[in-house]
Amino acid sequence: MFNRFKKTTNASVGTPEFIVVGLGNPGNKYTYTRHNSGFLCMDMLAEKLNFRIDRLKFKSLICDTKINGHRCIVMKPQTFMNNSGEAIRECANFYKIPPERVIVVYDDISLDVGKLRIRRKGTDGGHNGIKSIIYHLNNDQFPRIKLGCGKKPHPDYDLIDWVISEFKKDELKELEPALENACKALELMLDNQIDKAMNLYNS
Repeated sequence: MFNRFKKTTNASVGTPEFIVVGLGNPGNKYTYTRHNSGFLCMDMLAEKLNFRIDRLKFKSLICDTKINGHRCIVMKPQTFMNNSGEAIRECANFYKIPPERVIVVYDDISLDVGKLRIRRKGTDGGHNGIKSIIYHLNNDQFPRIKLGCGKKPHPDYDLIDWVISEFKKDELKELEPALENACKALELMLDNQIDKAMNLYNS
C-alpha cells in the first residue's frame, strides 16, 4: 500500500521542534480499522521518508527524525486510543514542546472516507483520543489533521463497533490518496504554512 515514495535519509540533529502524532490502537487486529487512520498515516510518512517508528519510549513507538529540515518526534502511542494524552504529555514535557507544535493525525466519523480536514485548534468533537490529549496538555491549541473514516451505516449502530471495524478494500483505495495528502500537508504545517495546507488539502 505504501510504496510510492522515493527513499531518503533523515538523521536528526539538535533539539526536537515538533511532535507528530498518529492516533490508533496497538495490536495487529486493529491495523486496518477506522480508528487507526492516524497510525496508517504515520506508517506512510515513515515509508516516504525512510525511517522506522520502532523505538519504545513515552508509552509509544517513536522515531526521532528530520522532516523538511525540522527535527521531529514521530509517535504512535501504545496506550490505546482513550489514553493517548498520557503518552503525548510525557513526550511534550520531556522535550519542552508547546501544544502548538504538537500535530495530531486521527480519524473522523463525520467525514467520508478519502476526505481530509486540517484545523489549527479546536474542541475534541466527541473523539476520545483528542479528549485525552486536551485533558493531559490542558490545552486545545494544537493543530490537527482529521482523516475521514466514514459515518455509521445506521444511527443505532454502536459507535465503538464502527470505529474498530476494518476498512473495506474499496475504502482503503479511497483512503490512500488522503493519507498521501496528509503527509504532504504535514510538511507544510511544519514550515508554518497551515493556511496553505488547508487551501490545498481540505476537502
